[in-house]
Amino acid sequence: MEICTVGGYNEVGKNMTAVKVGDEVVIFDMGIYLPPIVNLEEEEKLNLSTIKLRKIGALPDDTVLDQLGWTKKVKAICLGHVHLDHIEAVPYLAAKYNCPIYASPYTMEVLKVIIAEEDAILPNDLRTINLNTTMKISDSLKIEFINITHSTPQSAMMCLHTKEGIVLYCNDFKFDNNPIIGDAPNYARLKELRYQNVAAMIVESLYADREGKTPSEKVARELLKDVMLGVSNEKNAIFVTTFASHIARISSAVEFAEQLKRKVVFLGRSMGKYIKAAENVSIVNFSKKGEIVSYKRDIKKVLSKIEKNRDEYVVICTGNQGEPGSTLDKMVKKQLQFNFKDGDSVIFASKVIPDPVNIANRKVLESKLKKARVRIFTDIHSSGHSSREDLRDLITMVKPKNIIPAHGDGAKLNALAELAKECGYSQGKNLYLMYNGKKIKI
Repeated sequence: MEICTVGGYNEVGKNMTAVKVGDEVVIFDMGIYLPPIVNLEEEEKLNLSTIKLRKIGALPDDTVLDQLGWTKKVKAICLGHVHLDHIEAVPYLAAKYNCPIYASPYTMEVLKVIIAEEDAILPNDLRTINLNTTMKISDSLKIEFINITHSTPQSAMMCLHTKEGIVLYCNDFKFDNNPIIGDAPNYARLKELRYQNVAAMIVESLYADREGKTPSEKVARELLKDVMLGVSNEKNAIFVTTFASHIARISSAVEFAEQLKRKVVFLGRSMGKYIKAAENVSIVNFSKKGEIVSYKRDIKKVLSKIEKNRDEYVVICTGNQGEPGSTLDKMVKKQLQFNFKDGDSVIFASKVIPDPVNIANRKVLESKLKKARVRIFTDIHSSGHSSREDLRDLITMVKPKNIIPAHGDGAKLNALAELAKECGYSQGKNLYLMYNGKKIKI
């Protein structure tokens, strides 16, 4: 068994890993690196070519698979969940691989929209796989999607069954025993794997240096409830901004808006994309609970109506990172006409992704909101990523033969390596720190 760590081992994002057993290869994830493109204007994002994305370092450098002679041996591309750092590179890279793409129903719905938006023509067969089921890839390979909780629905730990043992791919997850949407993690199946020869476990390192356990989404829900229902704002506008893919967080905001007897409006193309995908696979039915407005001309009309009746609405929109081109960013820049007034509330139902670009963008956004005397509520959030003790629990639950830290820069990978050592693993023997474009034989 050979593993090539294509991307996501030097940075947070750009996730892509290839596993070769015999003469067959399976790819896990195919994501982008967001910081190089987050400051591009919306029009530029729609016109990015593969060459441009490679030039700015946004795509994983899968040419390493060409050099290894693996490209024509790829039998499957398997996608764990909908986040862009795991699936957004598919329209640009997947066509060169003569194989199907496997994903959960929700992930597949979002992927289809992304492919259409990029005007990509992919020859790959798109195959949906339900959580907690196994699908045959070839005579000697099977892929199993194990239900896990994260900050978006239908996320999976992906389990590749081979003649040389199992490869368990664990990007990204948290152990949430009380999720707002979907089932709790499939602990029973993870415990079974302990006795089924897990040859290698590739596991995220994002918060390996954060002590403790990541709180349940119910904690974020209570924080949001306290702000939306516990703060006086009878005559003012209420804006909730979060990640468009965080359907559970959005669901909570909708419920509290209903308790306030306010109409719900979802603003932004990304918001519409993820909500429609969730509705298509019957996860939610937000269309019956609010108005989904995706296009600029329609957003302008709706904002005009909201401004005149600001105490009748809760607006749920994109822009929580202050990213250029998002709905909230356009509003504060007056590209979308809405005059924030003294006492209006903007609730950031998220945390800033700890990247210098995001931090700077958010600081600028908050500064402009403060000048308008807007009430700002930040960090209404619980992460979708596992903290140190969650990661320890996973390692002791599965007891893989080998561990490969992933999804992080050197400091984050080292933090997980130190944890693995505490669990009895030895670097260079059954614990391997890898970097982009490297290969290891297990």
